[in-house]
Amino acid sequence: MLPLVFGDISGTKPVLSRIHSECLTGDALFSLRCDCGFQLEAALSQISKEGRGVLLYHRQEGRNIGLLNKIRAYALQDQGLDTVEANLKLGFKADERDFTLCADMYNLLGIHEVRLLTNNPKKIEIMKEAGINVVERVPLIVGRNPSNAHYLDTKADKMGHMLFKKAQ
Repeated sequence: MLPLVFGDISGTKPVLSRIHSECLTGDALFSLRCDCGFQLEAALSQISKEGRGVLLYHRQEGRNIGLLNKIRAYALQDQGLDTVEANLKLGFKADERDFTLCADMYNLLGIHEVRLLTNNPKKIEIMKEAGINVVERVPLIVGRNPSNAHYLDTKADKMGHMLFKKAQ
């Protein structure tokens, strides 16, 4: 995990923060199949505007199935499966990520209260269970396009992500 710290995060004021799972295709190659790169850019922009904050760049490529299996999942999605079905067909859970290390990193950084940039209720729940007070969820709804609309709808419908769905 790579913590990117911007500004002075000391003190008692809650810290604007993003837990971002690595996505080579979205973050570095600007793939339109997901919203990862858009979220990374928006989170860094919001943290910069805030003048302080932390982005935890978590090395969990492909919801922690790894790059090769993520490419295999993409191939299954090209055959009509959604992102959850593809992971399950490959023998994985819909989401293999573990966010408990993030709470440890917050503690190492002296952060006990965060305003979390996320759409994922699992991140909020795990942080709270680990003793990190999530005082606010800051929505991060960006990058919807024709190439990722079904992916985003699947994350909302099957994984509980708090996203606005396009009107049918």
